[in-house]
Amino acid sequence: MLRDPQAVRAALDALSRDHLLRARRCVDGFDGDEAGAAPVVDGLARVNFCSNDYLGLARDPRVAAALIDAAKRWGAGAGAAHLVTGHTQAHHALEAALADFTGRESALLFSTGYMANLGVLQAFAGRGETVLQDRLNHASLIDGAQLAGAKLARYAHADVADAAHRLATAEAPVSVLATDGVFSMDGAVAPVSELAALAKRHGAWCMVDDAHGLGVLGAQGGGVAEAAGLGADDIPLLVGTLGKAFGSFGAFVAGDRDVIQFLLQRARTAIYTTAIPAAVAAATHAALRLLREEGWRREQLAARIARFRAGCAAQGIALTTSTTPIQPIVLGDATSALAASQALWDAGWWVSAIRPPTVPRGTARLRVTLSATHTDAQVDGLVDALAQALPDMAQA
Repeated sequence: MLRDPQAVRAALDALSRDHLLRARRCVDGFDGDEAGAAPVVDGLARVNFCSNDYLGLARDPRVAAALIDAAKRWGAGAGAAHLVTGHTQAHHALEAALADFTGRESALLFSTGYMANLGVLQAFAGRGETVLQDRLNHASLIDGAQLAGAKLARYAHADVADAAHRLATAEAPVSVLATDGVFSMDGAVAPVSELAALAKRHGAWCMVDDAHGLGVLGAQGGGVAEAAGLGADDIPLLVGTLGKAFGSFGAFVAGDRDVIQFLLQRARTAIYTTAIPAAVAAATHAALRLLREEGWRREQLAARIARFRAGCAAQGIALTTSTTPIQPIVLGDATSALAASQALWDAGWWVSAIRPPTVPRGTARLRVTLSATHTDAQVDGLVDALAQALPDMAQA
């Protein structure tokens, strides 16, 4: 335990020695007004290949206009929690639109995806029960199970047979089987059909956090559930975040009306926090309309992903099997990942190095993410830069 400032300093020094100390880059602005304009950091424009703005909606002028117009009407903040005075018509309309988009009866807004996962697990799991999760699930799902007081059990990554074994042999009844829809650090898609069937067979709630799938996967952008043809009966607890493909901020849970009503009564992270600003809800609603109407965004994103993968194959750059916008290049140790990221930065490309504890030790990587706003020339330029920057140890 860190009991004094000297211990804190020593812990920071140890992180630095192990090349695990994290730092932020501060964006000054953008090199142009278009949605795909390069961010400017310390006066230097860098092509961004590490954002989660998969469809290029974060800086779309129509979404920004909706934010501005709503701020003029509703102000800058909600002023209270949803159950007090913070729930406006803008929030109400967005929840209805999200329910329709996901094919569910109802939806409930949360301030962040982290809070959504904590709230769901605290509401649907507790002491004397087990929450079964994929070993590579997002930290918020792990924390949610622990904060709920449930026993946390984890199955081997995307391994349905191991999940089935652990469901059948759990010491305490499994109340929730939870998985990421698309895994944020490797881009893999969870075997949701098989997991949903397992959960149903064992009487457990199937919970899918589809933060990185919604808007991107499925013919209409409905995420892993749409792509697999699964409804609320299969995935009764569907979590989505609004800061990725939606280009906005916040999160939601969608499901049957009674499920969402129960969450409204029991999810502490929804009850005891201020609502997201109504202006953000209005901007998100505008982004959702564009996401649904402009299917070319998904088509263009798919083309960029295919171009990147083909270019890397031609250059001998080893990738994982991901077909999503998340394209990791595993380098192994943190030092190599940092060196490659810095070499790319110096050449004009922004690609983050992902290191433990975000990923398992020995699997530090570059996490390349593609967007619909990237051009062919930018994708080709990044591939050429990677060929120059990567050490020989790049491995799938």
